[in-house]
Amino acid sequence: MNTKLLFTMAVAATAFVVPVAGYAADEYNVSSGITTRGVPLGVHGFDTVALSTGGSVIHGDATHTIVNDGVAYYFATAEAASLFANDPEKYAPQYGGFCAYAVALGKKFDGDPRFADIVAGKLYLFVNASIFAEYKKDKENILKEADKMWAGIRSTAVEDIR
Repeated sequence: MNTKLLFTMAVAATAFVVPVAGYAADEYNVSSGITTRGVPLGVHGFDTVALSTGGSVIHGDATHTIVNDGVAYYFATAEAASLFANDPEKYAPQYGGFCAYAVALGKKFDGDPRFADIVAGKLYLFVNASIFAEYKKDKENILKEADKMWAGIRSTAVEDIR
């Protein structure tokens, strides 16, 4: 094989690896597959700005996509996308979008945007209505425990958590 062909093959192979290299797969709860941006979708495509500002559970649109830390987020409007782009820490869900109650127990379960809470300006998701109701009984302690546990499980794959 000549050098030019080897170089072309190496560049082509890198094109498939580079978009994924910056993505910490185990730190985010993402949908399977990838978006047209080449990265996985966070929060099941729901608009986190709408959740954070008014509690509205609305689907975002791929035409209003912001990629943050290797995860694509969809927004219902260009304005919402701009708000997120300017302050992703304010609008991205805590614990990578995993259920906050599960994180407090050292687990990673799906976070469902229909069961969300805003505490001190931060968005927390929960797996279902019954877990959300349990969380409401002791919010402060559950979130404190989740903060402690997240440091230890953040980079651990879901399948590796016992």
